[in-house]
Amino acid sequence: MSSNPVAETVASLMPRAKAELTELVAFKSVADFGQYPRSESEGAAAWVADALRAEGFQDVALLDTPDGTQSVYGFLPGPEGAKTVLLYAHYDVQPPLDEAAWASPPFELTERDGRWYGRGSADCKGGLIMHLLALRALKANGGVPVHVKVIAEGSEEQGTGGLERYAEAHPELLAADTIVIGDSGNFRVGLPTVTSTLRGMTLVRVQVDTLEGNLHSGQFGGAAPDALGALIRVLDSLRAEDGSTTVDGLTGDTRWDGLQYDEESFRRDAKVLDGVQLIGAGTVADRIWARPAVTVLGIDCPPVVGATPSVQAGARALISLRVPPGTDAAEATKLLQAHLEAHTPWGARVRTEQIGQGQAFQADTSSPAYAAMAEAMAVAYPGEEMQYAGQGGSIPLCSTLASLYPRAEILLIGLSEPEAQIHAVNESVSPEELERLSVAEALFLRNYAAS
Repeated sequence: MSSNPVAETVASLMPRAKAELTELVAFKSVADFGQYPRSESEGAAAWVADALRAEGFQDVALLDTPDGTQSVYGFLPGPEGAKTVLLYAHYDVQPPLDEAAWASPPFELTERDGRWYGRGSADCKGGLIMHLLALRALKANGGVPVHVKVIAEGSEEQGTGGLERYAEAHPELLAADTIVIGDSGNFRVGLPTVTSTLRGMTLVRVQVDTLEGNLHSGQFGGAAPDALGALIRVLDSLRAEDGSTTVDGLTGDTRWDGLQYDEESFRRDAKVLDGVQLIGAGTVADRIWARPAVTVLGIDCPPVVGATPSVQAGARALISLRVPPGTDAAEATKLLQAHLEAHTPWGARVRTEQIGQGQAFQADTSSPAYAAMAEAMAVAYPGEEMQYAGQGGSIPLCSTLASLYPRAEILLIGLSEPEAQIHAVNESVSPEELERLSVAEALFLRNYAAS
């Protein structure tokens, strides 16, 4: 990339990028204010707002969204009559999980073995830095040839939908000809990839009750219905013997027609223990991009330490269901709730509550924006052709934006390749990927302006 002036500029900006990402990662911006102070998220939002102002953005604002968090907006005017591109990222992060398991403090960006470690380094504070690098490179090489809007979300990881509802109430705010979502990742380090589909999701909490109160298992066990046992049977009904998701009425045989994911690579990326089988049927790509997938996220029950010999009167669980494009998330929610109620044994009382939802997304990869991105990726990644992949995760805002702006082209790129281990302990970002994707985004904006 050294012969390209944009690439040379980005390379020269990488030390500054590391310093800025260090500052941004230091904010413990988990948008669960029962776990982390609101001030941490507000501090991160203020940092983003200041960064946009420093780049000449106008109308910079901290938007108070309906879920009680802040999204940051700014507008950078381009030449008269130019197209408008919306750049998205989010500054909120997942909790660090077990901080003691991190090799370095999760909120201190630490370089190790050629990668930068820290919570949010790839997902998605690094995405914000990527946008800034791309714009700075263009400004240093002839200017930014499009109008640019930036939106940095403050609660994407919580799935509480604040920005979606704000956008629906202010539809003119994020209107654009093309939208670049900087919250996905290459299929593998060094392989330029756009994400063309996202699974939707629903979160359902299920409560099972059988008794007025806990009972002594010696005196009543064997006849008294155990709520925890009932819940276990309900949860087990959500999977077939091979681990495939089996929600009554939900189709699970669709196939992925695109870039494939060989099982050995998946086992390595997922760090599956030796001898443990993968679950489900079909190709790996079928299972993670094209079919529904249920996951039990948590169970409220007595911990082993301190447990007493009791028959449990009540138990509850939180269930995630990912659904592929073509399946309506609201309908999938109804099917999941009906399944849970139908499969609860022993006449136990069951209550279900939906607590989050997002629709699936499928891009139009034949659009001019995709051609402009493919050309840019070929320069940023010499010798590599841009690939199309799915993503098993959900970005609910994508479907909202697609609905609000049906003529807008939407592309998903980002830094969350498999080695990044987003949402896990020891999340990291590849600085080489940050550099190359920043170059690709800058060249894309230039290509798209001319298309």
